Amino acid sequence: MQSNVYGAPLAGGTFDFEGFIKKPQTILRFLSWAFAIVVFATITAEGYVNSSTEPEPKCIFNQRESACSYGVAIGVLAFLACMAFLVLDAYFPQISNAKERKYIITGDLFFSAAWTFLWFICFCVLANQWSWTTSPAVPADAARAIVTFSFFSFLSWALLAYFAYERYRQGLSDLNQQYTDPAVDPSYPPAPYATSSGAPSGYQQSPFSQTQEAPGEYQPPPY
Repeated sequence: MQSNVYGAPLAGGTFDFEGFIKKPQTILRFLSWAFAIVVFATITAEGYVNSSTEPEPKCIFNQRESACSYGVAIGVLAFLACMAFLVLDAYFPQISNAKERKYIITGDLFFSAAWTFLWFICFCVLANQWSWTTSPAVPADAARAIVTFSFFSFLSWALLAYFAYERYRQGLSDLNQQYTDPAVDPSYPPAPYATSSGAPSGYQQSPFSQTQEAPGEYQPPPY
């Protein structure tokens, strides 16, 4: 039976929208989706300022173009990933194949762990570059919002990785419980021929196993 594998007891059932919205994992995905929008949208809109000495606008984080580009890239990919995993989470209870569920959970686990690490790097880079920024023309509120929501994104993705790991462990536990060795399962019916003595219950002694009387002396035939 595969109906209880990887936390989907209603495989093949109807979609429960209310239950789906109330799941902690769904709430975290919406939060991660919103945090990603704040980060990359704020960098795109207010993350560059015009310089008095150079014609091209510069990144507000100590004029480090790589810092702004990194934040935008991580935010956009996180935004797209949240949308994709929300669709998979909604469709997940209708999947009855254990291998497909395992692939989805494993992908969620690795991606969430990777983006937890990348968001932590993003937060550290932006916070460090902001601490070295001295230009008075930089929009401070926008910079602080980017750094703050980068940290929030790190926390939300860390929780998503935790929930994905718990679902993966639950799936392995469900698979192990579905298989029981008949040799050690007390509920498994015994073989019909097994007895306490080890001999088949319907066994009868062979008539040829009885000791036969030894023949007498040899008598030659009369001629």
